[in-house]
This record gives sequence, C-alpha cells and structure tokens, in this order.
Amino acid sequence: MSGRYFEELEVGMEFAHEPARTVTETDNLLFTTLTLNPQPLHLDAEFARASIHGQILVNSIFTLGLVVGLSVGDTTLGTTLGNLGFERTTFPNPVFIGDTIRVSSKVVARRESRSKPDRGIVTFEHTGLNQRGETVCSCIRLAMMAKREADETATNA
Repeated sequence: MSGRYFEELEVGMEFAHEPARTVTETDNLLFTTLTLNPQPLHLDAEFARASIHGQILVNSIFTLGLVVGLSVGDTTLGTTLGNLGFERTTFPNPVFIGDTIRVSSKVVARRESRSKPDRGIVTFEHTGLNQRGETVCSCIRLAMMAKREADETATNA
C-alpha cells in the first residue's frame, strides 16, 4: 500500500504526483452524462464554439475528481477512512479536451481525532496545473486518516 498513515503526514510535506493525465473527449462526455448535467458547454460543440471559450469546456466536477484522484497513490491509498469535506475549491482557469493535468499536494494541517483514538484528520491542499503551468483547480480537502498503530493492532488480532 502506498498511502501514508496519519503519523507519516507532517504539516509542510509536499508531493508532486505522477503520472499526469490527459483529459479526453470520452472522459468529459461520460462524466457529464452520467451525472445528468445538461450544460451544453460540456456536450454541444457548436454551442461551445460560439461561447467565450470557443470550444467544449471540461466539466469542472470531473476536474476536481481528477485532481483529487491523481493525489491518492502518494497520500491516502488504503490509509484513508473517508473524506470529511472540502473547505475551498476554485477553478481559476478552464480545462479543455486534450489538456494534460498534473497535481501537487501539501499537508497544511493535522490533528488527532477528538472522539476516536485510532485516527486523525489531515488537511491537504491539492493543486492541478495544465500543460502550460496554469492552475486549473485548487482545493482544500479534509481526510480522516488511519493511524499505523491502530491498523497494525487490527491486523495482528
């Protein structure tokens, strides 16, 4: 398992996640239709061509999911007990079909759980950049993380 336990995540730690991911037309089409989002900016090439963007705009919720997903291998794979929420999410630049997104993360806060001694809460700041180095998504995510000690105790029981 490549995820980090609560004890291994210190404030100030930074991660440059690999691999990056190129967004395809299929990604955007499937995500947009599966989530029942009828916004023509995501689905209708002629409508999008006449918009300020001049082309199809990738669904921002797909972008958020991709940014968080690209961070999982280095941070929370198999060690998170769940997301607790997002404090802030911004999309300062659009994502278009064919853009390649790379992600970095930083641990900005952590604390022991007040009610459950086998876990802690870690706050991550995730940043997604396109191939031009422009920020396309930034979010603050709170994750409930398992403690190594608790996981080892459960495994040995």
